Amino acid sequence: MARRKFVKNYFKAIIVFIIPAILMIAGFCFIYPDVSKLKKENPLKTSFMEYREKEWRQQGRKMGIKQTWTPLSRISPYLIKAVLIAEDDKFYQHEGFDFEAIQTAIEKDIKQKKIKFGGSTISQQLSKNLYLSPSKNPLRKLAEAVLTWRIERTLSKKRILELYLNVAEWGEGIFGIGAASFHYYGKLPSDLNPEEASRLASVLPNPRKYDPARTSGYVERRSKLIYNIMVRRGIVTEEYD
Repeated sequence: MARRKFVKNYFKAIIVFIIPAILMIAGFCFIYPDVSKLKKENPLKTSFMEYREKEWRQQGRKMGIKQTWTPLSRISPYLIKAVLIAEDDKFYQHEGFDFEAIQTAIEKDIKQKKIKFGGSTISQQLSKNLYLSPSKNPLRKLAEAVLTWRIERTLSKKRILELYLNVAEWGEGIFGIGAASFHYYGKLPSDLNPEEASRLASVLPNPRKYDPARTSGYVERRSKLIYNIMVRRGIVTEEYD
């Protein structure tokens, strides 16, 4: 009897609180923010940057955001290809969601008995960085899905990629390839070579843990994999003595 009452109250709570919350979040994200502004305007500060600043204040750390906006035309094609290979190899084929990658991530979560919601595309990551937080709760993922759908239907793939490369976190306080290229290699993004591009792309899953310019087993393995894919696709021509 007690069990039946608990189940009844549980479903009642879902109907009364959770479903309205889901509908409200979805409805809000279908209207706000105005993603069409991103066609011509570069975001001054993203929600993710504000999240990091709040973290630093709580920790009593005096940190600041380092970012230098760089047009896509001034970014090394090696870096662009390396990031696509590492983060979203089907970027130009999908409409915001890579369902095969999502299915693989879910199966992996089930095996590990953890909910990580992996398989995010560049468009999904851009939505999160611009407007949301790194939280992995289902409601946040719902908002991300709606915003991703809107971004894909409003912006060109070229603009989505340009925005992502300029707002992605590349280290502690380092956002965007302009700041990352100078911080790690002391050069402009246009001058990055294939090896440097591969190493920068390799750390994107966890840029505060891994440093592309330092020796690390993870960075060595992942960057070599990215580099070898670029060679096989003819993006890079290896030089031989």
